[in-house]
Amino acid sequence: MRKIKLIKSTSATIDGAGVHLQKAFGYHETALFDPFLMLDDFRNDRPEDYLPGFPWHPHRGIETITYMLEGFAEHGDSMGNKGVLGKGDVQWMTAGSGIIHQEMMRPGEKGRMYGFQLWSNLPASHKMMPPRYQDIKAAKIPTVKDPQGAEVRLICGTYLGQEGPVKDIITDPVYLDFRCEPKRKLTIPTHLGHTCFIYCYGGQGFIDGKSVVNRQVVLFEDGDSLELESGDKGFDFIFLTGKPLHEPISWRGPIVMNTADEIKQAFRELDNDTFIK
Repeated sequence: MRKIKLIKSTSATIDGAGVHLQKAFGYHETALFDPFLMLDDFRNDRPEDYLPGFPWHPHRGIETITYMLEGFAEHGDSMGNKGVLGKGDVQWMTAGSGIIHQEMMRPGEKGRMYGFQLWSNLPASHKMMPPRYQDIKAAKIPTVKDPQGAEVRLICGTYLGQEGPVKDIITDPVYLDFRCEPKRKLTIPTHLGHTCFIYCYGGQGFIDGKSVVNRQVVLFEDGDSLELESGDKGFDFIFLTGKPLHEPISWRGPIVMNTADEIKQAFRELDNDTFIK
């Protein structure tokens, strides 16, 4: 059974052109969360705090995973792709060798714009792979009823014999969204040797007798399963596992490579308009 390695709360920050968000982890915590680089919680009730959005910016060497709960994210890129993510939609973007894109946020019901963006690293062997998108509409994401007392949306990976729609990801991730009924005990299987964490976005949970509440992330030690209990008002959380890469990281802004020379090369290519392959 997995034990708790770390519980931490988010920190408030401003990113993009002025988007107020909460950072669950990132930057100096890459060794702990490998292969995951960063998790941002951009749930926001004030349009003035998110409408500036994320104007045109590059990515290379990573995957960005956007999961919308409410509101809309309009996106476009240097390859001419355009689209809108709405409630319950997921975009799994593999930046690979390089892409320049923008994400502009729009309000949904009652002016809210809720969601999460996760960055996942690519191994050195795939950092310069061709970019690709997996845009998944909410209707394509299966929900299964866990008899232990939870509804689970399957974004990537398998659970209770069903499989999520996101396929062929190198780090073999599992990405699930749990909505637990009040006062339930759950045992969730995990892959031995894979990094595993949960992020609470509603209600309260208890793990090893320790309370976990909104905007807290729990990182686990290794093991083949984890146990948790939901509180009086239920427990809503996203669940992530992935195969660690154990590779050096050189990170500058939206570009993550293995060496400082590769970072310098990427920014030289941005300067001379050879970044897009």
